[in-house]
Amino acid sequence: MNNGPLTLMAVHAHPDDEATGTGGVLARYAAEGVRTVLVTCTDGGCGDGPGGVKPGDPGHDPAAVAVMRRHELEASCDILKVSHLETLGYADSGMMGWPTNDAPGSFWQTPVEEGAARLAELFRRYQPDVVVTYDENGFYGHPDHIQANRITMAALKMTELTPKVYWTTAPRSMMQRFGEVMREFGVDGQEPDPAEAAALAEIGLPDEEITTWVDTTSFGGQKFDALAAHASQGENIFFLRMGQERFTELMGVETFVRVQDTTDAAVPEKDLFAGLR
Repeated sequence: MNNGPLTLMAVHAHPDDEATGTGGVLARYAAEGVRTVLVTCTDGGCGDGPGGVKPGDPGHDPAAVAVMRRHELEASCDILKVSHLETLGYADSGMMGWPTNDAPGSFWQTPVEEGAARLAELFRRYQPDVVVTYDENGFYGHPDHIQANRITMAALKMTELTPKVYWTTAPRSMMQRFGEVMREFGVDGQEPDPAEAAALAEIGLPDEEITTWVDTTSFGGQKFDALAAHASQGENIFFLRMGQERFTELMGVETFVRVQDTTDAAVPEKDLFAGLR
């Protein structure tokens, strides 16, 4: 374990992922004096370009998008008071089934051992007490999220470190409420597809299977502002349509499944660092 300050490391796939799933814990633990380290694996080049131009459309420049999103990521980290930002710089693979999945140099095409070796070096440097990433399905099946899980778990095996390890998740009860909010706000003024809403309700886990519930309500404003810092992707970030108050109401508790632990802290937990302080 780390002999220095308590350290949280979050391993995410793209710029803006840090704010959606872990913005609350990054802000909360930074405020508590914990050293927070964010690892962003890809450059986000498959995001929207200036003016909302979509990947594959004329005028979409992945390199320019990556530069823009790096600036947004840095702004988000400033808002969340992230201590250290590390970027692996792999090319964004896009959504599952996109041609960019097969592009040389994409994160999805990167051998797990290669990415894991680079991440293991960061583990050795920062000696995290807590590591957070996605589950084996990347929460909703995004190839870069799946790859982030794979390299994280492989990197841990390459080191002798034994941090508490968590996978992000969502309680099914919250996903049901999220579906209701989607219907309330709609998408471009249209009623969301019922099949899509039903699929959302199946994401995450039954409430009783979640091991860790962290109250981040007091940091809802920071989390919302960090997400808003990714302005170029605003069209794709449904949460911003709610406004800060509704956003905090819905997203004020961040939930996780503990998958590695040597502290024997009782579950359910309310603190990622339970048993460590």
